[in-house]
Amino acid sequence: MSDKKELIIKSAEKYRQLTFDAERFIWKHPQTGYTEWAANEYLIEKFEALGYKLIRADQDPKFGKIPGFYTDIDTGKPGPTLAIMGELDALDIANHPESVNGMCHSCGHNAQAASMLGMAAALTEPGMLDGLCGKIRLILVPAEEMIQLAFRSGLIKEGTISYMGGKVEFMHRGYFDDVDIAMMVHQSNAGDDIDFTCGLGNNGCMAKTITYKGKSSHAGGAPHMGINAQYAAMLGLQACNDLRETLQEKDTIRFHPILKGVNCAVNIIPDEMVIESYVRGKSIEAMKRENKKFNRALAGAAAAMGCTLHIDDKPGYSPEIHDRMFMELVEETCKDLVGAERVKFNYENWSTGSSDFGDLTCVMPGVQFQSSGATGTGHGIDYYLSDPERLCINGIKAQLLVADKLLSDGAACAKAIIDQYEPRYASIKEFFEDIAAFDMDKEAVSYEEDGTVKLDFQR
Repeated sequence: MSDKKELIIKSAEKYRQLTFDAERFIWKHPQTGYTEWAANEYLIEKFEALGYKLIRADQDPKFGKIPGFYTDIDTGKPGPTLAIMGELDALDIANHPESVNGMCHSCGHNAQAASMLGMAAALTEPGMLDGLCGKIRLILVPAEEMIQLAFRSGLIKEGTISYMGGKVEFMHRGYFDDVDIAMMVHQSNAGDDIDFTCGLGNNGCMAKTITYKGKSSHAGGAPHMGINAQYAAMLGLQACNDLRETLQEKDTIRFHPILKGVNCAVNIIPDEMVIESYVRGKSIEAMKRENKKFNRALAGAAAAMGCTLHIDDKPGYSPEIHDRMFMELVEETCKDLVGAERVKFNYENWSTGSSDFGDLTCVMPGVQFQSSGATGTGHGIDYYLSDPERLCINGIKAQLLVADKLLSDGAACAKAIIDQYEPRYASIKEFFEDIAAFDMDKEAVSYEEDGTVKLDFQR
């Protein structure tokens, strides 16, 4: 073992308890996207106690106040900037036994955020930056889980945010403008035999809030006087389901709506039904194409029932494609840390989930790999962090070792990865110009005085 590797491992282990204490605090104080103030304030206090100067999203005079922050660790020598991230938000999952106010970290972001603190502490140790060039930017990001769509649309309308996801919002705010390469570790339940996993990437997604409006009346005495928005919504979803056989497997499209419920009593014809959904896909082109078909089906159902329909489509997350050369470096590092038999990287595997890390891979090389140590089902009521040593401390060690490889020897490895990478977009500006095509907020069904029905379901 080299002296530097030994130093990195010892430095990570030195702050084991600091990391574990943070993980427990954040687990016990879960909050959903753009409201993660408890974790935010806790981590700000801890980072500042370590001597870090923070750029805080709640103190940026150009934008609305949201949780999250970043800090730069400058090696003192010119070179690329490596971003390492952790996420702050929890999920709405009221049935989890340890949910708080209906929320729980059933995706393990509490461990990510705690690991960022442990990493920050380890990087203060003497010698940790020796031989490195460039900068390491540690970023605590809000709102990775794209949930509570109506709430976030409201934040957009009032000007607090511009985008649904935290990383995309941070990109919009300029917090990634001078970043060259990015990585992060997500938690997984790969089992006792595997410590680290990674695949090629995963689907992108867009967000949809669909509102059917009808007319209320007495459900028993005068149903003919009403227009049932619930029935219209059900008909629209059936039409979308009937489109599934037209979806091509190569596009890995996913459409999974939820009915948000009626706002009236059982003896009243429901006059409104709100649906939230994603359209996920392997490419931005496929998502745009299939979304038009879903919108047409939703609008046709509204017209059939005499309802109006409002569609609020928003850019979600871009497909996440890991750079192969970067993946190989991470895989080699993980094998060197825990042994080849405990590492499982699959360069063809594609997930149909989504993450806003995908937006970063549109403009820079990036890898999001997984560290084992959780049990249960991700996003499920049985999800727990079972082995914080493997999940948190191993994750810290792996990321620090990767950072050391990237930025050592004049950042030769980082520069080689950056130079060969072919981003989807030439700039962050070009990226935002393209995803703007997802943004649509309009009445999709309206009625003329002569009885003509007008369908307008495209941007």
